[in-house]
Amino acid sequence: MEPVNILLQQLRDIARASIEMLPQLAVAVVVLLLTWGIARGVQALLSRVMSGSKLRPSLKELFELFAGIFVWVMGLMIAAVIVFPNLTPSSILAGLGIGSVAIGFAFKDVFENFLAGIIILSRRKMRIGDHIECEGIEGEVKKIAIRESHIRQTDGQLVIVPNAMLFKNPLTIRTDQEVRRVTVICGVAYGEDVDASRDVIAKAVEGCKSVVGEKPIQIFAREFNSSSIDFEVTWWTGSKPVDVRQSRDEIVAAVKRALDDAGIEIPFPYRTLTFKEPLSLAQQGEGDQ
Repeated sequence: MEPVNILLQQLRDIARASIEMLPQLAVAVVVLLLTWGIARGVQALLSRVMSGSKLRPSLKELFELFAGIFVWVMGLMIAAVIVFPNLTPSSILAGLGIGSVAIGFAFKDVFENFLAGIIILSRRKMRIGDHIECEGIEGEVKKIAIRESHIRQTDGQLVIVPNAMLFKNPLTIRTDQEVRRVTVICGVAYGEDVDASRDVIAKAVEGCKSVVGEKPIQIFAREFNSSSIDFEVTWWTGSKPVDVRQSRDEIVAAVKRALDDAGIEIPFPYRTLTFKEPLSLAQQGEGDQ
């Protein structure tokens, strides 16, 4: 019976200690309820303050989340000290520090993307709707979250990209400006007049609707190609990929039409064959034809 008596005594001690802690537990519960209300109030106040700012919605939500976490950490620390009087704020902070180091090593990639997302959201560049290219992924930015970004490619597929990749690698924002410069190569035959050909091409480009008139149109003779004099035709149009494709289509068709109307030849590739020994040509007789 001695073990049973010991067990009963331990249960009585636990029950007595629990009863003695009831006031402390009640106060801790009240503290947690107050913490919940304060956290909601702080987040609402912060949301109202930032409503008129130009911060991105995801960044506003992040600040509200951080404010709520801070209030809850403080409230939990106070409740823990009330329930366990032997605890001190310094010991709690020391424990949190050791725990945060362990969590940091375990979730290194997650925190890396998280910090990269904060930096990307704080930038003014790369807005929703921009067309970007990074590490072979090209498309329209649909969403910028804390840890990832959603890119809709031109073929309709959605790519979810970790923010660390967009932060650590060169990122091309194709729609950073409203217009973009486009270049095509156009060749004319060696027998054609270079200056006259340049004028014909320039007039054809100037007459296209997709060309931005405020920006210069540049036509340069580029090189002596195998069968043509090549011109570098440069103009400005809308920066979206579809704008570039439509404008290139219009320019190529207009230049081809203008050169044809002016009688200027766009040559096929020519090949000149040279033989070491002379060739004898046999003429067929009438009976062989």
